[in-house]
Amino acid sequence: MFKGSFVALITPFRKGKVDEKAFGDFVEWQIAQGTHGLVPVGTTGESPTLSHDEHKRVVEICIEAAHGRVPVMAGAGSNSTDEAIALTRHAQEAGADAALIVTPYYNKPTQAGLFAHYKAIHDATKIPIFIYNIPPRCVIDMSVETMAALSKLPRIRGVKDATGDLVRPLKQRIASGPKFCMLDGDDASAIAFNAHGGTGCISVTGNIAPKLCAQMQEASLAGDHAKALAIQEKLMPLHSVLFVEASPGPVKYAAELLGICQSDLRLPMAPPSKETQAKVKAAVKALGLQGPKASKSAKAKPKKKK
Repeated sequence: MFKGSFVALITPFRKGKVDEKAFGDFVEWQIAQGTHGLVPVGTTGESPTLSHDEHKRVVEICIEAAHGRVPVMAGAGSNSTDEAIALTRHAQEAGADAALIVTPYYNKPTQAGLFAHYKAIHDATKIPIFIYNIPPRCVIDMSVETMAALSKLPRIRGVKDATGDLVRPLKQRIASGPKFCMLDGDDASAIAFNAHGGTGCISVTGNIAPKLCAQMQEASLAGDHAKALAIQEKLMPLHSVLFVEASPGPVKYAAELLGICQSDLRLPMAPPSKETQAKVKAAVKALGLQGPKASKSAKAKPKKKK
C-alpha cells in the first residue's frame, strides 16, 4: 500500500482561507494523473500556520475526495505529545490510512524522549504510523537504533527519511528488516534511495508533475533503471528549482502557473523572488507541464478525421 509516488500536497488558500474547492479538485487531478498516495498537511501543506480546525478539515477533504482510491497518509505531528495524539486520533477517525508524525522540533528530546514520544502516540491510537525524520528542520536526528526499536511496535510501519544520507536506508533496512517501509523525503535522490531498500518518495515535485513522478517510481520499483533514470533526468531541473527558496513558495507559484490554485502563502512564508519565479517558469515550460484544465481540454478535444 505504501509505495510509489506519494505527494506532499500543497494547501490552496484564497483570501486568507483554505480554498476547499480548489483542494478537492486538486486531489481529484492527482489521482487521475496516477499519483499512488496523498499526504495532506505536511510541511508542504503549510501545517505550521493552519489552525487545528483547518488542519482537520484539510485531512477530511483529502480523504473524502480520494474515496479509498489511493491511500491517504495524514500529517499529524507536533512537538507536544498530547497534541500529536489528538491529531493522530482525528486522522484515524476521519479514515486516513496512516499518520505521518514528525520528530518533535524545538524542544530537542533525547533518543529516549523520541522513543517515548512515538510509543505514547502508538499506544493511544490504532492507525499505522510513519516516522518523519528531517534533521534540517527539526534539529534532531532519530538514530538507526532508536528507529529499529520503534519498528518492533506493531503499528510503526515506516519512515519518511529526509536526512539526505543515502547510506541510511540500507542501514535501517538491516536494523529494522525488509518489512519496514522506507519512503524518501527528497525528490532528487529518489532512485538512489529505492536502490538501497526504499519503496518510494513523499514528493514535492509531484504537486505539479504528478504523472512523471508516478511513472518514474513505477519504473524504479519494477527494476527498469534506464527508464527511471531517463525520467529523473528530465525532472532534475524542476526538483532543483523548487527548492531555490524555502518550500512551498516555489511549488505554489508553479501551481498557480498551471491553474491549480492561487500562489497565496501564509506568513512568515513570503512569495518567491522574481528571479526564482523566472526559474520556476522556465522549468515548468521546459517540461511542457499542463494543469487540470488543460488536461481536461485535451481529453475533450475531438480527433480529426483522416
